[in-house]
Amino acid sequence: MTLLRSSAATRASLRSPRGRSRALTGISLGYFMVLLDMTVLSVAEPDLASSLDTSMAGLQWAIVGYPVAFAALLLSAGAAADRFGAERLFRAGITAFTLASLLSAFAPELWTLVLLRAISGVAAAASVPASMAMIAQLYPEPAARARAVSIWAAISGAAVAAGPIAGGALVGAAGWRSIFLVNVPIGLVVLALTLTGAVTCPRSDRRIDWPAQLAAAAVLALVTDTLIAAGSRAWGHVAWSSVGLGVSVLVFRHLERHSPAPVLNRALLRSGPVRAGLLAAAAVNFALAGGLFVLPLLLQQERHLDPLQTGLAFLPLTVPFSVNPPFTGKIVARVGPRRPILAGLALLVAGGAVLAGAVFADGGYPWLAVGLLMTGFGVSYALPALVTALVGAAPPGAAGAVGGLLNAVRQIGATLGVAIMGAAVAAGTGSALLISAAVCAIAWIGFARTRRDETAG
Repeated sequence: MTLLRSSAATRASLRSPRGRSRALTGISLGYFMVLLDMTVLSVAEPDLASSLDTSMAGLQWAIVGYPVAFAALLLSAGAAADRFGAERLFRAGITAFTLASLLSAFAPELWTLVLLRAISGVAAAASVPASMAMIAQLYPEPAARARAVSIWAAISGAAVAAGPIAGGALVGAAGWRSIFLVNVPIGLVVLALTLTGAVTCPRSDRRIDWPAQLAAAAVLALVTDTLIAAGSRAWGHVAWSSVGLGVSVLVFRHLERHSPAPVLNRALLRSGPVRAGLLAAAAVNFALAGGLFVLPLLLQQERHLDPLQTGLAFLPLTVPFSVNPPFTGKIVARVGPRRPILAGLALLVAGGAVLAGAVFADGGYPWLAVGLLMTGFGVSYALPALVTALVGAAPPGAAGAVGGLLNAVRQIGATLGVAIMGAAVAAGTGSALLISAAVCAIAWIGFARTRRDETAG
């Protein structure tokens, strides 16, 4: 009887505004921690490379180990949340993320760190889709849910702005290992706020094809490995990785063709507008993650900024992530998502070109700041509008599937951005930034053609 009364009291606490706010704060901080880990490491790259005596290829793997695992597992994470319970998966993911972060701070050598980063990516993939399901359970009323999602996005979006500055301050004070320790108290707070039993999500019998999921992860990892090896001109490594990639692609196609629960939603991928939107989302994260990888190397190794100065130098890029999304939301509500997406991609093209020009001309920081500002506004215009556009383009009943696919494709874009732009650094940082501009230009053309194609059809 005492246990029953305790459970009833917990449920009553959840129904109170204070109880729901407490749980929402914990869920939002969980996503904050996941996003912080994607940006805070950027300014630590030179210190990490020097400390672990690693090559450019090793440094790239230290960065992309996280998004490779994150992207691959996101494809099935939504189904896992439904099957095992979103609140269980969220808490398990946050626990694993916190522990992996703690161990990363004491990694003795590079490949231990890469492995721990991959574990963090798996934990992040478990947490993010589950967090949205928990919010839906906490706030079943549409208006209240919309307000809760806006709070969740605002708190988590602050991580992008805070990441480079926090990373710069921590690296300057205590070295690269300190940036992983900051996740530990955040993770403990998240667990304290969400371990009350306040959120209980329904479970289903959805199937997950784990062999196909593992084959998808192998495909993404081997694509990344091939690109990184090519950038290092390790042609023997490229050959073996390419063979492995070909085999993993064949295995994945076979498993998907015969799977009762395929990893990829083929109906979604047959939609032209969905494909164009996914290409645009991948291009946005390609430019963002690739820029966050190559620019700190330029600023610290060639411009001789210290880590904190490097973090502050990124403010023109990161501040728009915090201040612009509400404005973008109003524009999307007024004119639809198409024009903000095209405007955002155009700003990314122009921003990449300005950054490349500033590097080629050995220009001062003001020109870099202009390029960073254009890039920041480009990302903050395009991404919120892309969510609206893709959910609107999805077939009936597929909004959740397209959301999961969108997040996975964004992480794939981030992985390829680090791999390709990092490889291009050998030819110069300006060349790498021009690749970013070219990728966004291709995405702009692909998205601009969707209306023309629909009209023709």
